[in-house]
Amino acid sequence: MGLFSLLWFLLIGAVAGWLAGKVVRGRGLGFLGNMAVGVLGAVVGGAVFVQGLGFDIQPGGFVIAFLGAVILLVLVNLVRKS
Repeated sequence: MGLFSLLWFLLIGAVAGWLAGKVVRGRGLGFLGNMAVGVLGAVVGGAVFVQGLGFDIQPGGFVIAFLGAVILLVLVNLVRKS
């Protein structure tokens, strides 16, 4: 992975994490928090949607990262409440 690809991946992760934070929690998590949630969400989304359900990651990379981040935040909120 080249430098440009890595920066693009982190930027998409930050935006996906911010949007997921807005949807699940009503606010963002700060730039680094958004980036972490988005990147981890991309991993979760890849595992669930690409590996588990067979979706192609290229056309919907942002959507998969966003959905994975939402799943991740919902799971974190469930663990925090218990």
